[in-house]
Amino acid sequence: MNMAFFEVREEEKEIIRGAFPGHKLKIYDYPLSESNIDEVENCDIISTFIYSKVNSNILKRLPNVKLITTRSTGFEHIDLDFAKARKIEVKNVPSYGESCVAEYTFSLILSIVKKIRLSSEKTRKRNFSLDGLQGQELKGKTLGVIGTGAIGLKVIKIAKAFEMDILAYDIKENLEASRNLNFSYTSLKNLLKSSDIISLHVPAAPETKHIINKNAISQFKPQAILINTARGDLINTLDLVKALQEKKLSGAALDVLENESFIKEKPNFLTPEIKALLEMENVIITPHNAFNTLESNKKILDCTIESINNFISNSAAQMPLSQMIKPGAIIND
Repeated sequence: MNMAFFEVREEEKEIIRGAFPGHKLKIYDYPLSESNIDEVENCDIISTFIYSKVNSNILKRLPNVKLITTRSTGFEHIDLDFAKARKIEVKNVPSYGESCVAEYTFSLILSIVKKIRLSSEKTRKRNFSLDGLQGQELKGKTLGVIGTGAIGLKVIKIAKAFEMDILAYDIKENLEASRNLNFSYTSLKNLLKSSDIISLHVPAAPETKHIINKNAISQFKPQAILINTARGDLINTLDLVKALQEKKLSGAALDVLENESFIKEKPNFLTPEIKALLEMENVIITPHNAFNTLESNKKILDCTIESINNFISNSAAQMPLSQMIKPGAIIND
């Protein structure tokens, strides 16, 4: 098989090479795009992360591709309809990040409410004054969790340990989890107006794009805090900046941003709203790092390798005997 792997970090390259002896591999540290598609046009298998936009234009130029694996849970960067029409299998990593993303969510929450960033920056400048560093306790605060999949439920479990009250919203309510974890589902409107901290855990989709916008923010408590470790498109960034500037919420912590792939490629061409967020003391921005743990990266690679090997095995099983036999091979009865 001819395989191409995109967005691969240095420490992952040898693992991938060792997993597929006898196959032709191309490994790149950058995303798949129309500018580099010529390098892999003959590939049977493509593996990417979330910054490779595998749209119909890309797929049209991959006539031999039979499998696409994304090393992520979300696959909004892949044109699934076009892939289905071409009978291209698409595999994701269905579960790897419950613990790491939930833990990261709470690291952001604690950093905001305890003013860790500001405290650290002041002391690095040899300023040991406590002025402006008074934080808050999480006990008794209401956490609003939008999206109760595996990560959202893990966030709720952690919040319970802090003795927080929980409100949750999801278009598909998990009533069994609600009973077991003792939390309540409510309407999105009630969650927004009743929560001290709001944390996003829904996938990117047309119906979730800008779920947090000017109208939603107008329903927040004045001192609410917004956390996003899911996808950047969930928030209208311009509306968020205006709300922070007008003190309609007290802070935000974002591990994901709108137009994230463009920002990573061209960090010197940031939009005015991203520049504004970076300069705010009550905002924390990190580079889509919540998933990035030793344990989760191993799960991602293991699952990807397993998906590819299963595909290869199934393909071999379906191959006619005449194609499986190399010229000159001796077959024992």
